[in-house]
Amino acid sequence: MAKIIGFGILGSGLVAPFHAKGVRDSQGGQLIAVCDMNRERADKMAGEFKVKAYYSLADMLQDSTIQVVNVALPNHLHRDAVLDCARAGRHVLTEKPPAMSLKDTDEMIAACKKAKVKFGCTVQCRVRKAIQAIKKAVDSGRFGKILHADAYMKWFRSSDYYKSDAWRMSRKSGAGVTIQHAFHYIDLLQYLVGPARRVQARMTNLAHPEVQLEDTVLSFVDFMCGAQGVVEASTALWPGTDIRIEINGVDGTAIMMGEKMTTWKFREEKPEDAEIRLYGSAAQATGAGGAADFGHADHKVVIQDMIDAINEDREVVIPVSSVRPTLEICLAMYQSSASKKAIDLPVQDDETAWEWKG
Repeated sequence: MAKIIGFGILGSGLVAPFHAKGVRDSQGGQLIAVCDMNRERADKMAGEFKVKAYYSLADMLQDSTIQVVNVALPNHLHRDAVLDCARAGRHVLTEKPPAMSLKDTDEMIAACKKAKVKFGCTVQCRVRKAIQAIKKAVDSGRFGKILHADAYMKWFRSSDYYKSDAWRMSRKSGAGVTIQHAFHYIDLLQYLVGPARRVQARMTNLAHPEVQLEDTVLSFVDFMCGAQGVVEASTALWPGTDIRIEINGVDGTAIMMGEKMTTWKFREEKPEDAEIRLYGSAAQATGAGGAADFGHADHKVVIQDMIDAINEDREVVIPVSSVRPTLEICLAMYQSSASKKAIDLPVQDDETAWEWKG
């Protein structure tokens, strides 16, 4: 009989309630605690979900009823938290990006492997039905040779969003649009068509002069499979429109806007195509106009998978190792923008790329 899996959420900021709701609505998961060094925030969220409040990870890791820790901290704090959880024998779901460097990511993967704990990443857009349909079509060869893989994210975030937490104004903390917001959609391209071979990017600050980071990135990407692509991402474009993922092959085209499949055309029609064209809803908010304007259904799927993976003793559906190539593409974009040159992958970590030169 499957056992109940206890969850603790580390961090009580903007994204934490989506994790809490995902656990609440899961089958076999139970939210035990929320942890935040800010006692007021921890108490507030713990009260809302009627769970325990902890004020340090060390204290929460003493709670034997918690088997999984969802790391929902600022991006630059993921590494130390994951290593502590692994040492304590806890399974981990970390927010994206997994870390701010490849070195830290590899260290985290190795630590979780050594501790024999599951280590997943919350790049929850992968589990959308439209994306899963595209992935299946790519893997089965329906597109033929992939020619283009593009991501467009034309969002809006106000100045208040960046001022809401100190780390959101720090590029070295992972607050730039590339690694904080567009990471999800760069990840979808990498997930669908494979790793990149070369990247050329330009980063600018169009509408938020009070913060020293990019709010807009334009990038050309050459993929190992031979496809080329474009990534356009911004938080400067009022009022914000739904993201768009486009995959074009010699035999087919698929386009997802928000979470809805808007185009699904192939030279050879299949019986399931009519149903696939109905996947998703245009009414579901996906974060275009506000930082909390999206649902928790995708988080629930990722959390449910963690529960099932523990009970079935298998790998999680989104292991961090599968997200590492996305981080590498993002790092290449930062290095390309800083050097004003195209960057070939693989890349090495380069801390100077985080320095904002405006």
